[in-house]
Amino acid sequence: MYILKTEHSFDSAHFLAGYDGKCSNIHGHRWRVVLEVQTDELCTDDQYKGMYVDFGDLKNDLKQVVDHMDHALIIEKGSLKELTFKCLEEEGFRILQFDFRPTAENMAKYFYDTIQDMGYHMRAVTVYETPNNAATYMKGN
Repeated sequence: MYILKTEHSFDSAHFLAGYDGKCSNIHGHRWRVVLEVQTDELCTDDQYKGMYVDFGDLKNDLKQVVDHMDHALIIEKGSLKELTFKCLEEEGFRILQFDFRPTAENMAKYFYDTIQDMGYHMRAVTVYETPNNAATYMKGN
């Protein structure tokens, strides 16, 4: 089994609605996303001989997904009062809404599914909220 890894980072804010603790307040992170893809066999054609995928392509695909979240407020749908949401939008704030609470665990699954939909054979995605705290998602056997 061959495993390739690449990573990219982004800055954004979030909060955990309904959480009893300091993470219920809007706060920011320098999120670090570590992507792992895997394969049993390498390419044999001239261009990609001995490779699973070009690292440049893998890095660019991850960057495209991650950069979409850079400098945004990431929220769970329905977690802000409608008036609050509209006021923030009117002020020009970029808000990304998801059907899930934006925890590191859920973000790891989101990146896993999104990159997998691009055609990669996934192994895992690890999302760091801080240099010392991370969540990994991988499909079970």
